[in-house]
Amino acid sequence: MSDIAEGLGAVVEGALVGRAVEPAQGEGSCEIADPSPEDCANCGASISTAFCPQCGQKRKVHRSIAAISHDLIHGVLHLDGKFWKTLPLLVFKPGKLTRRYINGERAKFVSPMAMFLFSVFAMFAVFQMVGISAPSDIGSETDLNRSTELMRDEAQEGLDDREARLASMSANDPERVQVEAEIEQLKESLSGIDEIEKLTFNFNQSVDEEASGIEFIDNAVKKWRDNPGLMIYKLQSNAYKFSWLLIPLSIPFMWLIFAWKRRFKAYDHAIFVTYSLAFMSMLFIAVSLLGTAGAPPPFVVFPLLIVPPLHIYKQLRGTYELSRFSALWRLLVMSIFIWVVVGLFFQSLIFLGAL
Repeated sequence: MSDIAEGLGAVVEGALVGRAVEPAQGEGSCEIADPSPEDCANCGASISTAFCPQCGQKRKVHRSIAAISHDLIHGVLHLDGKFWKTLPLLVFKPGKLTRRYINGERAKFVSPMAMFLFSVFAMFAVFQMVGISAPSDIGSETDLNRSTELMRDEAQEGLDDREARLASMSANDPERVQVEAEIEQLKESLSGIDEIEKLTFNFNQSVDEEASGIEFIDNAVKKWRDNPGLMIYKLQSNAYKFSWLLIPLSIPFMWLIFAWKRRFKAYDHAIFVTYSLAFMSMLFIAVSLLGTAGAPPPFVVFPLLIVPPLHIYKQLRGTYELSRFSALWRLLVMSIFIWVVVGLFFQSLIFLGAL
């Protein structure tokens, strides 16, 4: 229950952050049924449109519980005209949406950064609610050694007990064969524990001998060895806090595949990447919910394999006005660059987690 509450809180947090960076233009019409002027309740200016030209306050001020509910939904989740105009285009015509936004149609659509922030926060919130998370209960090196010692003590105790029983049995005792088999099994277990201890010792010794000599790196390695569970938890929590790093990490690679096309600037690539990441986050939300609802594996796996390349292909064609061939080869190159960016992103998270 606490995971669900925390997940809902993360969704609201993401919506509020997205709302903070989202411009308010284009959310309503300036036309009203009664055009006769009246004084603004906030600043006293004479107004004849839906909003005051001086302070921007709405002309009609509502005083009802329904109005409070509307303000809550509108202010937190932003589920009004701009969202519903943006979402269908983002899903079905991403290239058209990206190109229109770049060309200056800003007031009609939710900005890429607002959509990205909301979708990323919502994705991690849904992951938390459905129980998708990295394991954080991994023990440290000391815990592993302690567990190995405990297994050795139990196996040795069992071996001593059965050897004592075997010594007290007669040569014709029918249980003698069973006890002898148990003794051999316990001896094999002790031998296996010895091998584990040797491997662990050799690995730790090699890590100590191969210290980099750089204090920061050596301290980071020590933190991961001493408390891997905590470091994985920090890695997971930093993943959504610093998810925006994916945008600046991706822009140079986008520039590379359009380096000879002077018409497209870094700004175009930033809008492309941000809208694309927002869609991928929503796709992960949909797939995780399908899996939790008990959908067959093909309905979970196939969307993750088929939808992303198709969406990127359509967005490339529409945004950069490319031919099918130009969009296809760039998609293939981007498929490699994406994994490079993901690798750089996780290296950044490891670096941040070691601080």
